[in-house]
Order: sequence, then C-alpha cells, then structure tokens
Amino acid sequence: MRVTFIHADGKQRTEAEAEPGSILLDVAQAHMMPLEGTCEGQMACSTCHVIVAKEDFDRLPEASEMEEDMLDLAAGVRRTSRLACQIVLTDALDGLTVHIPAESRNMQGPR
Repeated sequence: MRVTFIHADGKQRTEAEAEPGSILLDVAQAHMMPLEGTCEGQMACSTCHVIVAKEDFDRLPEASEMEEDMLDLAAGVRRTSRLACQIVLTDALDGLTVHIPAESRNMQGPR
C-alpha cells in the first residue's frame, strides 16, 4: 500500500510503500520524516503529530480520548490532526496522505 508524506515545507513529498498492519510512525521514520516519537508509540507524548489530508481523514477510525488528550499538547494542531503512532495502516487506507506539521522538530535526529 502507498502513503504520501507532504513535508513541512508544503512542497516536497515522499511516496512510501508499506505493508498492511504497519504503524504510520514506523513508516514515517523509515522514510526519514522528522517525527520524533519520543515515547516510542506509547501515547505519552505528541512528537509524532501529523495532519491527515481532509479527504482521507474520515477513512481513519476515531481517535481515542487518550489520543485526543495528547493532541491537545501538540503544536499546530488542526481538525484532522492525529498521532502517527496510533494509525495502523490497513488496505482501506491505501493512498493515505499526511502532512508533516511546520512546527515538527526531531531533536533525536535521523534513526
């Protein structure tokens, strides 16, 4: 399946191939997107915040209350914001497009 990452500058994009069942954060990091994921997917931070394309947002399952609480701490949150660690890629999400927020900073550097 294919995922498109729109870089923080809004111009560059990275096309990624992923297997169903993959976690979006892992796919993003494997393709050098600046998503820190400090808590390693334990939903204890908001450093993997992404903005899902409006046309794709309704294809995702609803965010949990805990995810919503973590998003309250993220910079640059939009109506279609989600935590990449909470998005499990399925065949139904093929073609998903997510934007890396301009406020995104990876203080850990490339993995």
